[in-house]
Amino acid sequence: MILGRVVGTVVATQKHEKYAGSKLLTVQPLDLGGSDDGDELIAVDSVGAGAGETVVVVQEGRSTSLAMDTDLAPANAAIVGIVDRIDLLD
Repeated sequence: MILGRVVGTVVATQKHEKYAGSKLLTVQPLDLGGSDDGDELIAVDSVGAGAGETVVVVQEGRSTSLAMDTDLAPANAAIVGIVDRIDLLD
């Protein structure tokens, strides 16, 4: 799992049938301090995330299918949570 910030949306006039009703969002990975950490990625939104929100993203094949509630969905990443806060222990 990775942390990320939603930075945009992807609009597709045609997409795979298993994406029906799903939003595709552009996510900027973050480190635990909230700084950018790597290249942006596209993730299927399974929780109703919006622009600017910090999210939890899974990038394992089976996990993405489970997040979309469909078998064998062709996705590399899925948003599975919206982060309210992060508490780091010393």
